Amino acid sequence: MHEAALVGLSARASSVFGSFDPSGHYVSAPAGTSELDLEQDLFGATRFLRRGQAALLVPLVETHRRVPGSSGLGGGLGDINLSARWDFLFAGQSEPLPGVAVLAGLTFPTGRPPESAHAALVTDATGFGAFQGNVGLAFEQSYGPWLFNLSAIASKRTRRSAQGVTSTLGVQWLALGAMAYVFQQGTSITLAGTYTAEGNATVDGVEAADSGRRLLRMSLAGLLPVSDEWRLVGSVFADPPIRNLGRNSPASVGLVVTLVRAWS
Repeated sequence: MHEAALVGLSARASSVFGSFDPSGHYVSAPAGTSELDLEQDLFGATRFLRRGQAALLVPLVETHRRVPGSSGLGGGLGDINLSARWDFLFAGQSEPLPGVAVLAGLTFPTGRPPESAHAALVTDATGFGAFQGNVGLAFEQSYGPWLFNLSAIASKRTRRSAQGVTSTLGVQWLALGAMAYVFQQGTSITLAGTYTAEGNATVDGVEAADSGRRLLRMSLAGLLPVSDEWRLVGSVFADPPIRNLGRNSPASVGLVVTLVRAWS
């Protein structure tokens, strides 16, 4: 709450070790295949009118894929995101009532969509090729050194056309739950889980059966204050390879390292 603005740089690396089919069964990656996904995000945020926040995120995306007899690496600018948050009630402001915030965001199709990729294994695809808008609610509360968060976000992508086919993905719902413990020195540890559910896509005006997606992701993160202005955040995440926890989605494991500079 005492911070007026921040900028940061985040580096992410993840490896795909399997996938979930349309029935929710987990399948390991075939022998001789691999996928390594890298991302570097430059972001900044500023506070306005005390209760409002606005943020901008600019990603660079790289992908390395390998199949028997071939491999490739590609990347470039990803889809840029602009987001905002308004806190009607701050966490800890009222003991019986949690903090309540409204979330909103817009992702721009600045990355290269798959149909425009030139690499044989589509490793130079860095975006989806459509606008995505999202709205959500966040509930937060603090009890001594503990902080709890429960958020829900609904997202919708615009219609897109590729190779003569027009498609629209279904509404995507994301639920996030997290709890954090803050030590006296400012170091903290957080356990979080997200569950994403997306409805069936529409292709040329017809709903595509069994095309919806599901995915559960668990993460563990730690924050280390380097100084009053600088902090370092690290996290590891994994998509549990358990039947029915995913659908039409890859299963990945990875890590994220983030450096933040804040101004009060």
